Amino acid sequence: MTKIVFMGTPDFSVPVLTMLHNDGYDVIAVVTQPDRPVGRKRVLTPPPVKQEALRLGLPVLQPEKLRKSAELDSIIRMQPDLIVTAAYGQILPKELLDAPRLGCVNVHASLLPKYRGGAPIHQAVMDGEIETGVTIMYMVEKLDAGDIISQVTVPIEEKDHTGLLFEKLSVAGTKLLKDTLPSIINGTNDRIPQDEQRVTFASNISREQERIDWNRSGVEIYNQIRGLYPWPGAYSVFQGDNVKIWSAEKMDMQTDVEGKAPGEIVKRLKDKLIIKTGDDVAIAITELQPAGKKRLTAEEFMNGVGAKWVEGNTFE
Repeated sequence: MTKIVFMGTPDFSVPVLTMLHNDGYDVIAVVTQPDRPVGRKRVLTPPPVKQEALRLGLPVLQPEKLRKSAELDSIIRMQPDLIVTAAYGQILPKELLDAPRLGCVNVHASLLPKYRGGAPIHQAVMDGEIETGVTIMYMVEKLDAGDIISQVTVPIEEKDHTGLLFEKLSVAGTKLLKDTLPSIINGTNDRIPQDEQRVTFASNISREQERIDWNRSGVEIYNQIRGLYPWPGAYSVFQGDNVKIWSAEKMDMQTDVEGKAPGEIVKRLKDKLIIKTGDDVAIAITELQPAGKKRLTAEEFMNGVGAKWVEGNTFE
């Protein structure tokens, strides 16, 4: 039986691990990130993959840093036939890449060579893409640059946000790996080199990318907000305080925004706060969170806001 070490961390990875176990593969170890403090009370919480591995009765390793660790030596001594990764969150050292006889394969959430890096789903939504997908690929020392084994395309709907797309791609990636694994094991799989001329990158989201520039078009801002939902969240500054903008809608406000400045509050409705952008597509904020406050729908917020939240005041 093929011995597999699985490496993954977030919810995206859980269905992949579950499939490997349920389909009868010999998962000899699960490697995931260490437990981290979560929430306002900073409760130490195991990552989703660890929770699933323990439920399935599988051994778990959680090195803080994989390179030069005791856990790395332990994995190599296990002599796995194949290593499967899915959003693990650390770069695999060369000695580990070289260890399995069938190599190391990764479930990557983009249509490589597009969107190499740690935030391909966020970036695809923020860029306004209408489709993305999943790639099963061989891993090499260079980031996400290995040969492509198989791919599947997944459409991005206009109202999809990153959270929804994570779920769609997790399902699609699990099925793709399930269909692809037999050919990897028996050596009949495709191996297609990536076209380096078509490479783009999706690095981990920076704080700068989270801040809304109201001079951009309404469509770009809308894509930014949904691309950063439900984490880490887009934000703006209002009268010196940061405000998280969790969700929004696009609105055609050609008449209402005439003569208004980007970032200006155009209108306060019962369940929306209408903001001028760099063009005629206004943004209707539907969920937000002022600094030090809890997250609220726009309607809840409107019921309790003070005088400064009126037409004519401006987000920066």
